Amino acid sequence: MESVKGLDGRRPRVLVVDDQPVNVMILNELLSPLYDVFVETKGARVVDVATQVVPDIILLDVVLNDIDGYEVCKRLKTTESVASIPVIFITAKSKDEDEEVGFSVGAVDYIAKPFNATIALTRIRTHITLKQQADHLESLARLDGLTGIPNRRAFDEALARSLAQACRDQIAMSVALLDVDFFKRFNDEYGHLEGDGCLKAIAETLSVLSSRPLDLAARFGGEEFACLLPQTSIDGAIQFAEKVRVAIKDLKIPHAGSDASDWVTVSIGLAEFNPQSKVSAEELLIVADEALYRAKENGRNQVAS
Repeated sequence: MESVKGLDGRRPRVLVVDDQPVNVMILNELLSPLYDVFVETKGARVVDVATQVVPDIILLDVVLNDIDGYEVCKRLKTTESVASIPVIFITAKSKDEDEEVGFSVGAVDYIAKPFNATIALTRIRTHITLKQQADHLESLARLDGLTGIPNRRAFDEALARSLAQACRDQIAMSVALLDVDFFKRFNDEYGHLEGDGCLKAIAETLSVLSSRPLDLAARFGGEEFACLLPQTSIDGAIQFAEKVRVAIKDLKIPHAGSDASDWVTVSIGLAEFNPQSKVSAEELLIVADEALYRAKENGRNQVAS
């Protein structure tokens, strides 16, 4: 039997939640040729395990030794990070009222024990496919259509998560706002197709330089970009921003209409989040935007903080 591949090229992950060894063995033998299978026997641990594993589907027994599957499903569906993972109940309970309870707490399907292997695999594959398609559409909604890097929506969501993490860990983080210098003149001089090519080149440069796992480069809108720099003080942000500024100038994209250089350049404004300050994401961006304004007022092609 050929292994299943997801839209991202990897084998889908299935989390089996059952405390009966025989059931686990049967499901593992059935699923492991097609999927990466993970097993949990305690209902109380399912949310934590699902958060770590990020399965594409959860097969959940209703009857568990600690808490029942219905309560587990409720907890999954009220935890944002795992709420979208489809849950299929696998159970000997087959009365209509049992299924109604399962669907009411967020399950997408029921597979009754003892189950038909072909039917079970078909249902599991169907719900995994639907989940992957939904994830793919969701990811596209967070990408900028022109440059292919994350868009403003994705940046705002990542910034909120990063701020929360910085508060919990009591560590600094920084953001950078970048504006392409005299970009309207560039479009007027070279045309919008060249302008699009310029933005794509800058986006690619930002993506390469934002190389740490938690860094994020995004198109903020128009000719403006933003970079999220978790676990980074203002000194580290200045070093990063200078690398970006030099790298973009070194692309040597001609810009005859610029007063800052013969080449396309950017102005960059920085802001640092201090856990003690308790500023909001909006306030942090205002500080960065004010720094960007100073960089532009002072002649452009520079970094301000």
